[in-house]
Amino acid sequence: MKALNTIKRILFTIIAIVYFSFALCMTILLLNYNKYGLTQFGNITLVKLTEQVSFEGYQKGDLVIVESMDVSTYEEGDVVFTYFIDQERKPHVKIGNVGEVYPDDNAITYENGDSYSNEFIIGEPVKVYNNLGQFLSIVESQWGFLFIVLVPCLLIFIYEIYALIIEIKYGAEEN
Repeated sequence: MKALNTIKRILFTIIAIVYFSFALCMTILLLNYNKYGLTQFGNITLVKLTEQVSFEGYQKGDLVIVESMDVSTYEEGDVVFTYFIDQERKPHVKIGNVGEVYPDDNAITYENGDSYSNEFIIGEPVKVYNNLGQFLSIVESQWGFLFIVLVPCLLIFIYEIYALIIEIKYGAEEN
């Protein structure tokens, strides 16, 4: 019986460490949102493709690691991610090939003629993780964070208060 309790404690400790590490990572990702709603660490941005894109190699649900660079380093034909603000002032991500670079104006133009200043350029893709963006979108959403992180933490807190009251009322368990 004592061995079973030890195994149960070890298993519970491992699950708790994994869960709280996950919760901490998700909180760090949310705290590093930029003004366009994407997680950004320095010059690295995590782009979640939440809409269908008509660009080869990318699909809805992908997570793309994008690195920003100086405008003068872009060359014609490079794949570049940019922010696009619609009429409702909602940011979207656009993907395109660089048509022309204007280093004096800190801007680029896509091959289709759309121009973007440095403020709206996210950068070049470094790595793509298929379907991970969909998972990250759910976890980083308000409801996802509430039910995946906050509610379980609240339940654990309530259980610990209950265990403390039981221990105070009935005394410590005997081994």
